[in-house]
Amino acid sequence: MAAEDDKDLIEIVENLNSIDVAKYMNFVSAPQAGAVATFSGTTRDTFDGKTVVELIYEAYIPMAIRCIKSVCSSARESWNLHSVAVAHRLGTVPVGGTSVFIAVSSVHRADALEACRYLIDEIKATVPIWKKEVYSNGEVWKENTEFLEKRSELGKKDVVADCSVKKSEIKEEKNL
Repeated sequence: MAAEDDKDLIEIVENLNSIDVAKYMNFVSAPQAGAVATFSGTTRDTFDGKTVVELIYEAYIPMAIRCIKSVCSSARESWNLHSVAVAHRLGTVPVGGTSVFIAVSSVHRADALEACRYLIDEIKATVPIWKKEVYSNGEVWKENTEFLEKRSELGKKDVVADCSVKKSEIKEEKNL
């Protein structure tokens, strides 16, 4: 499922489809952009001394897209960005596979680099995408440390991300 504005491309890549990095790089490339910053999150082979076999991601797609859009809007308020592309996989991601890819273009590198870092940190902290790590000797659903930090921060401030879902989106999802 995808959401595309003129300057933002947000996609949730389902099933065993891989993330087409070139597609997102092409989307953000522009003659006026002097910088393109990217982040590629991949499945590593170990965690805390355990052998990782694969990761499994789940999400409520309309809400995940809405939250990613909100994070992209926040980034645009803080940095002068040309284009933003975000793709996140759902389902099984093997070791070495890309789970999330972010590409950001801007006139100057500082904006692109800072915004790219902000985007991945906020996506991990606020977007309802859940990760299960499957090990050679078991499995566990994981809470991101960014989420735990954000939850603690939100308890101290009156700040809430706008990731609410409209009834029409729920109805639309049921019809798919």
